[in-house]
Amino acid sequence: MCREGIRSPLRKWLLKRGHSTVTVEGGTSTSAAASVPSAASNRIVGRWLLGCSGLVVGAIVLGGVTRLTESGLSMVDWHLVREMKPPQSEAEWEAEFSKYQQFPEFKILNHNMTLPEFKFIFYMEWGHRMWGRLVGLAYILPTIYFWKKGYFTRSMKGKVLGLCGFVFFQGLLGWYMVKSGLEEKPESHDIPRVSQYRLSAHLGSALLLYCASMWTGLTLLLPAHRMAETKKLMQLRRFAKGTGGLVFLTALSGAFVAGLDAGLVYNSFPKMADRWIPDDLLAFSPTLKNFFENPTTVQFDHRIFGMGITSLTAITGLYLFSRRMMLPKRAKIAISLLAAMAYTQVALGIATLLLYVPTPLAATHQSGSVALLSLAIWVLAELRRMPK
Repeated sequence: MCREGIRSPLRKWLLKRGHSTVTVEGGTSTSAAASVPSAASNRIVGRWLLGCSGLVVGAIVLGGVTRLTESGLSMVDWHLVREMKPPQSEAEWEAEFSKYQQFPEFKILNHNMTLPEFKFIFYMEWGHRMWGRLVGLAYILPTIYFWKKGYFTRSMKGKVLGLCGFVFFQGLLGWYMVKSGLEEKPESHDIPRVSQYRLSAHLGSALLLYCASMWTGLTLLLPAHRMAETKKLMQLRRFAKGTGGLVFLTALSGAFVAGLDAGLVYNSFPKMADRWIPDDLLAFSPTLKNFFENPTTVQFDHRIFGMGITSLTAITGLYLFSRRMMLPKRAKIAISLLAAMAYTQVALGIATLLLYVPTPLAATHQSGSVALLSLAIWVLAELRRMPK
């Protein structure tokens, strides 16, 4: 029997047994065996990427709590390996505390801080950095293993290399952000804080890493639905893409709110104090500066995007539009959960504002933004086209 006749049954048997790769022999006995990605290996890679995206969520939430507890400037230098071991002895803690005392946050804001209080904020920042290293290892080590095992297609190789490179970039961006809060600014009368521009870039890159990982994982694990390419379906896809983009922008605008402590300027809803539009909305000059540096404008923008106007309206519209169509069950569930999470997130945002941004509630609100983004990605994965 010819080799071609043997390969097909052999491949089917291996796939049925759940083997992750299929070894295809060359035309001669001396040629090397080559591993071909299969449905089983795609499931493994998909689960790995979803696991990585879960670790990224942990980093985002932990970073938010670090920011809310004002712990992010407690470690005043950056070393890839050396800082993995925190201070052990009292002398080492005193030396670390002494370094912190040389920087603006201690001099201006925390000049009465004790060593036990410093230890708390240090461990918060240290935990965030160590989690970041865990994320890096979770991407890089399995990439090397799966690459050698032949689990990646050519296009997947490019994707995972991009993800690993993005993890490295994210770490550098984090330190670049922290440096902005350690600089002396004699002309400023504000409390020391990191640049809201760098904070939004740091959060935005983490969200992009999360979205890319989750999307790739879902497309490997969830088979595309066979749906008739009607005009309504194409409209629904465009609607879902626009809504997903809006959810991403809403989450990103939260970084400017956090960076400027804009959640503390108008703690009322739906009006801002006694006005629908506050007097100081465009107090800075030039006008464009208000959208990134004026706490009032930044909070106003976040309300417009996140608290029941733009994002909630778009998601509600998407839900109602989808009810008029025959969609697969999974797609309907994803859209319904997206709508439910949107209303939950609005309620969390309003409560966070009215209660003057308590740390547990604010962290829950930030986590809710990631949950909302996750559901938007799931909706898009369910509505994607069948591959040709």
